[in-house]
Amino acid sequence: MIKKALALFAVLFLFSGHAAAGFDGYVEVTNNTGYDIYYLYVSHAKSDSWEEDVLDDDILPNGHTVRVNLRNAKSSIFDIRAKDEDGDTYTIWDLDVARHDVVFTLDDMD
Repeated sequence: MIKKALALFAVLFLFSGHAAAGFDGYVEVTNNTGYDIYYLYVSHAKSDSWEEDVLDDDILPNGHTVRVNLRNAKSSIFDIRAKDEDGDTYTIWDLDVARHDVVFTLDDMD
């Protein structure tokens, strides 16, 4: 899981420009959907597309939590999308990760 968080850090750093002050923090994502999550995307709320899958080759089993580190981000507002083993997606829009973590449930299914 650590290498996935570092990969996200690298992607966010590349897209954050050379701003001296950016958001440094993390978001914890908990899977309470009843299904394993195979893909997890964390993108700036203003982004036109999803960033790389932060899970890479790992999965987020039901009932487990992963921490995604965010460094030098433009802000603390992110969109977060998960895709489960059946291909169902769960999306949280405009989440302030400085104030809230994510718990995906079936109620969040798109």
